[in-house]
Amino acid sequence: MKTKICSAAAAVAMIRSGNTVASSGFVGVGTPEALIAALERRFLESDEPRALTLVFSAAPGDNKSKGLNRLAHDRLVKRLIGGHFGLVQKLTQLAISGKCEAYNLPLGVMSHLYREIAGGRPRLFSKVGLGTFIDPRNGGGKMNCKTTEDLVELREFEGEEWLFYKTFPIDVAFLRGTTADPSGNVTMEKEAATLDNLLLAMAVKASGGIVIVQVERIAPAGSLHLRDVKIPGHLVDYVVTAPPEHHMQTYGTHYNGAFSGEFQAPLDSAPSMKLDERKIIARRAAYELRMGSVVNLGIGIPEVIAMVAAEENIIGSVTLTTEAGSIGGIPKGGLDFGAAINPEAILDQNQMFDLIDGGGLDKAFLGFGEVDAQGNVNVSKFGGGFPGAGGFINISQNTPRLVFCSTFTAGGLVTEVRDGKLAILQEGRHMKFVEEVEQITFSGKSARDRHQAVLAVTERCVFSLSPEGWELIEVAPGIDIERDILAHMKFRPIIRKPREMAAAIFNEGPMGLSKFHPTPRNPII
Repeated sequence: MKTKICSAAAAVAMIRSGNTVASSGFVGVGTPEALIAALERRFLESDEPRALTLVFSAAPGDNKSKGLNRLAHDRLVKRLIGGHFGLVQKLTQLAISGKCEAYNLPLGVMSHLYREIAGGRPRLFSKVGLGTFIDPRNGGGKMNCKTTEDLVELREFEGEEWLFYKTFPIDVAFLRGTTADPSGNVTMEKEAATLDNLLLAMAVKASGGIVIVQVERIAPAGSLHLRDVKIPGHLVDYVVTAPPEHHMQTYGTHYNGAFSGEFQAPLDSAPSMKLDERKIIARRAAYELRMGSVVNLGIGIPEVIAMVAAEENIIGSVTLTTEAGSIGGIPKGGLDFGAAINPEAILDQNQMFDLIDGGGLDKAFLGFGEVDAQGNVNVSKFGGGFPGAGGFINISQNTPRLVFCSTFTAGGLVTEVRDGKLAILQEGRHMKFVEEVEQITFSGKSARDRHQAVLAVTERCVFSLSPEGWELIEVAPGIDIERDILAHMKFRPIIRKPREMAAAIFNEGPMGLSKFHPTPRNPII
């Protein structure tokens, strides 16, 4: 049988101008760096291919020069269709400047679109995105004026509103695994997540396209165990072996066997954190953890909650998850986001979003960029940037209990804990509690209609979303309501009898959550 193994240059030479190219990757997890770098090299040397449509779900990039950031060149890119833009800022700038068409769709929708394309279906039928900037009444996910085609339609079915997401053919897939044989069978034993590799391969073959897979090593024909094969060879056209620098397990870690299940890392290896505003927020949020609950941790400050749970020795009492597919263990943050230490299982990303959309999460901890008086939350467009929706919309719409976590203000905020009290040494330049958010990523009205329980946790206070609006329910010790809270908000919350945040949050050492988990002090939700 003819081998499918070839060089990266030979594989990317198959891409034609005008093609639609989809890439796997979640930050650096599963990102086929060698293939992306080879495509950039080809373009810079030959000015070909041109006018590509790039499709991605979870921002394969490092917010600098890696991943799809490599492809942010004039003439190379015509259109972007992505789920998250936060770590592909060079592509984001192309979109914001109007140099290409661009759509931001929910990350879970992107994953499920691959399934619809693989099955030959013309539309994805979903409620995810209703009432947000994805809703055609609010822009339909279009990122600039150059973007005119409607990929999202609003329709009524059996008396209810639904969104129809248009499918499209994909000509080329860039995927990544660990080991391949000459026939193209691919395993993923060292990968921190399996993501949507199989679905993307099927979607591309259903579109009549080519599948290129980057791997670390080649195994002899017939040597791979059938249950280890994640992408069968008949779906693969080309296999490329990557140098180690282009095949790191994540952008932050070359390889950690505890990410992939090779071994179990000792839980007491988690480093202790400085008691700053991020840890204060994560500590207060950790009071909302309940024994046996299945929880999603978003990017940013919610990542720190996993470290707090490890410090408090309650990791084993809850099941922490990430939208990349990890179930259990300790989800990692930063450039390791998408990986987890000692996961109990790793689902494909589309399966994880089936779980999320079906109400399989008990609670979610998510960040926020802006909050307004109506209860709307913005994480996708603010401060001149466009991080995009990511998995936020799927998670926030379909989880019954939400805890939004962020500092009270942004841009230069400096705090200090003195004798168990919080002091604001320098206020942030940017207010986060505003009259009207720049973009709706979470609809307060829809949340109230769904009877969701919603908290907003900051370092200095906690709010609860009631039918009348945000109510101030807790204040940190040392904080003056008028001076430190109301003076830095564009709207006045409901104030009845706010209580003081738990004193243990502001003292060094463990808070003792393990002693009374699952019924911690001051339970709100």
